Amino acid sequence: MALITKDNIKKIDKERNSVHNKFRATYTVFTSSGETYFQIDTYGSANREFKGKVSQSIQVDEGMAKELIRLLKNSFEMLD
Repeated sequence: MALITKDNIKKIDKERNSVHNKFRATYTVFTSSGETYFQIDTYGSANREFKGKVSQSIQVDEGMAKELIRLLKNSFEMLD
């Protein structure tokens, strides 16, 4: 489980990259202490021991959501 903010994310270049397998995911939007968060949960493979249990959760606050949109736009425009 992780909260990602603009202060704790950094771009790195990797020598080896690969496309991961597709897994079921859900998202939720909630407010805590007056702040809004966007959370993505992934559930792993269908044959895991505890089916339906959240495998990973990633949360972003509003500032990181805006930064993520900017980073995604810039990254995909670079590829065009």
